[in-house]
Amino acid sequence: MSNQPKKQSFLGGAAILASAVVIVKLIGAVYKIPLGNIIGDEGKAHFTVAYNIYNLLLTVSTAGLPLAISKLTSEAHALGRENEKRKLFRTAIWLFFVLGLVLSLFMFFGAAQLAGFMNDELAYWSIKALAPAVFCVCLLACMRGYTQGQGNMKPTAISQVLEAICKLTIGLSLAWYFLRLGYGVEISAAGAILGVTVGTVLSMFFLIAYLLTHRDRSESLDVPESSGTLMKKVLTIGIPITLSNSAMSIITLIDSKIVLGRLEAISGLLPDTPTALYGQYTFGMDLINLPPSFVYPVTMSLIPFAAAAVARKDHEGANRIISSAFRLIAILAIPAGVGLSVLSGPILLTLYPAQQASATAAGPHLRVLGIACIFICIMTLTNAILQSYGHERIPICTMLAGGVTKIALNYILVGNPDINIHGAPISTLCCYMVIVALNLFFVWKYSPEKPRYLQLFTKPVIASALMGGAAWAVYGFANRLLAGHSAYGANALATMLGILAGVAVYAVLVVAMRILRAEDVKSVPHGEKLIKLLHLK
Repeated sequence: MSNQPKKQSFLGGAAILASAVVIVKLIGAVYKIPLGNIIGDEGKAHFTVAYNIYNLLLTVSTAGLPLAISKLTSEAHALGRENEKRKLFRTAIWLFFVLGLVLSLFMFFGAAQLAGFMNDELAYWSIKALAPAVFCVCLLACMRGYTQGQGNMKPTAISQVLEAICKLTIGLSLAWYFLRLGYGVEISAAGAILGVTVGTVLSMFFLIAYLLTHRDRSESLDVPESSGTLMKKVLTIGIPITLSNSAMSIITLIDSKIVLGRLEAISGLLPDTPTALYGQYTFGMDLINLPPSFVYPVTMSLIPFAAAAVARKDHEGANRIISSAFRLIAILAIPAGVGLSVLSGPILLTLYPAQQASATAAGPHLRVLGIACIFICIMTLTNAILQSYGHERIPICTMLAGGVTKIALNYILVGNPDINIHGAPISTLCCYMVIVALNLFFVWKYSPEKPRYLQLFTKPVIASALMGGAAWAVYGFANRLLAGHSAYGANALATMLGILAGVAVYAVLVVAMRILRAEDVKSVPHGEKLIKLLHLK
């Protein structure tokens, strides 16, 4: 029986993953916003420390190898080498099994040492609760890479939504329940993070069931290469990508340690405890991670489709895919970052009414981080472009350059009592600016058709600036008009009106300035109708 799905287009696959990301992020907002209100800034710090360690181990095990599997599977699929495609998956799954088991055990039994290293011993319980998720996500990554390599993004999308639902229902319930029982915020944070672990377990079982019921038994005459050769190919492509992504995770981990350590060194001169100040910074970090999440579907869809085009020696097709990806990211990332920056304080006060002091303190952080968000999105895309063209090692160097910038600036700025935690978002912005500048240069250098950056970014920047001005003006007017009513209600309503005004202005400008092209939406679901509705060319 063959249940091989119909292959999706690049933008069609990206649209499916983007739809899943919308759902996942909405669920994530329902999860993280009440969580921040429940456990406060100190509990949030414990949660974030554990998550940073988890992300590092996850990056080491899943950042590059699944993309290598996706790329090799896509190439084999494009060339009709079905036996090689299946053998590649059978070989890779054992690598992920062993790697995930080792890293999961390391995190579980080394929880105390890891918490101590991060200058947050109370993060011990959260680290331990999250450890089993590393093993599950390793297997998930292999299975997702295999299905994505065949141009099928639906299994990944469904498993992501399932994972998010479990995180919300189980994690939030446990966090609230443990606090109600009288446990400290460190136990409540561990309960919240346990929901992530349960979600990865259920998602893993879903994908196993999917692959077992959708096995492709079609006959093929190709003779696959040996397991050793296939493994060598996976590692050759995957290790450089892993190193480039791991570099930033390692730097982020060290950076967290430096920030907490430098705050501890000047703790006598600070208005609050180092843990509380770091927790306030994480309130802003949560929000700037939202827009880059929408870049992920584009990059995950871009790599296998661009790799397949390159394998067919269709350089024009690869360039067309990459140009569309650039335009989509510019259209989405720039206004998102500007919006977060312009309405930073009002947004935080709306989302965290039970933590007003922390939300107010986090406002200046988000103002800077909103701009950094734009560069994070562009960095993610340019890394994927370089990787799809076979230059996997370049992002390693550019990430290291940015990471060194971040660590050096944090050491200097955060250690200054007059700047303290306010130095952290500044160093983050400078870090990603350095990476993006270098990445854009190398993309231009190695692309067969040189991208026209001014043409790609000028109109979205102008439209976003006008959008930001409109959002700020409408918020200010509405807030003054509603003065005298409930402080929270007035701010929340004024913020919503400001956002809606910004969205409306930007939507009109995108069409009026012809920023969006017909080819950018032609392949997405109902794209032809959208082209006619907006009169795109």
